[in-house]
Amino acid sequence: MLPLIILRPFHYRSEEVLGLDLGAHSELEKEVRKLKGIRWCGQNGWWYLPLGRENYERIRAFIAPFAHLDTRWLRQYLEQKKVVNEAQLQTAAVSPRRLHQFITTPLCKENGEALKRYTELLQLKAYSKATLKTYTGAFYHLLRLLRNVSVTSLTKQHVQAYLLWLLNAKKYTEANLHTTINALKFFFEQVEGRGREFYDLPRPKKPQKLPSVLAEEEMITLIQKTQNLKHRALLMTAYSAGLRVSELVSLKIHDIDSKRMLLHLHGAKGKKDRMVPLSQKLLETLRVYFRQYRPRVYLFEPEPGKDYHPHYAQAVLREAKKKAGIHKKGSIHLLRHSFATHLLEAGTDIRYIQSFLGHQSLQTTMRYTHVSRLKIESIQSPLDKLTW
Repeated sequence: MLPLIILRPFHYRSEEVLGLDLGAHSELEKEVRKLKGIRWCGQNGWWYLPLGRENYERIRAFIAPFAHLDTRWLRQYLEQKKVVNEAQLQTAAVSPRRLHQFITTPLCKENGEALKRYTELLQLKAYSKATLKTYTGAFYHLLRLLRNVSVTSLTKQHVQAYLLWLLNAKKYTEANLHTTINALKFFFEQVEGRGREFYDLPRPKKPQKLPSVLAEEEMITLIQKTQNLKHRALLMTAYSAGLRVSELVSLKIHDIDSKRMLLHLHGAKGKKDRMVPLSQKLLETLRVYFRQYRPRVYLFEPEPGKDYHPHYAQAVLREAKKKAGIHKKGSIHLLRHSFATHLLEAGTDIRYIQSFLGHQSLQTTMRYTHVSRLKIESIQSPLDKLTW
């Protein structure tokens, strides 16, 4: 009877690879080493080749004369990878963390089908890519933990116990828990049609945190200390129009209307278009920038016709804050908060600010009144009224 070699997919040196686990059959090593291109992973004690159909066929043909192949782990991995790809949970190569999940906590067949139905309904309802990714990720987390238990068998009490576990054991923030609740409610209410049972899941109260804001003097320093023209133009654009990072990196050249002095934002959060005033100073900077960099489609491009990843914009701001000696925490949203607050301090009607920011509710915009220096400084402390 021929010995057994187990094929084990794993992540090594930033790539997916296919390992040959010889187990106790060390005598096979001499033969395996003859396979062209084979390499050794001392960490796992396996020989390996890059994972792919061609290499699998090569291994199978080479091993056939002297050993059998156990492909259970490979089949499981490929099945899980297919499920996740169809659910659009990943857009690039499989990460080490995701690969480990495929091997250690695979979805059962029923839950894999539930994830597919879940994703398809999100797409049919035309949810944004960001929402689809967030909701599907939260739902997938639950499915992994269930192992062979069907998600359709869960009751409201099961779901509440899971949410409590996330809050206490996994230390979820209130915001993260709200997102998970919304994601699970979508499955049970929309996909499963069990609305009466799940519509009133308890929610933790969100903390009312005030946004961090840069002073106008800090904003000037931030721009002046950014010597790279493209980086300076990017930061000026974000601040001058109060853009979200997703809006900033997806801004296209034709969105700039220099005749009407407007920025036209297409399909922003909530799939809503909006118009924002175009700064004269920004327009002058962009003209210089355009002559030097010659972008083709997007206003800011890593290469012709390609849009920047949001992480790049965040990295630009981090470096700019470092050079300017600014220690306030915050991402590109810090510039958005500063835009809104500075407009309010300049006396701009709050309903215009609401429109510029794309807020559906005025209540969301009202939080800037709590950090506006204009309002705070106009109120005298009762201590100053005391005389002695």
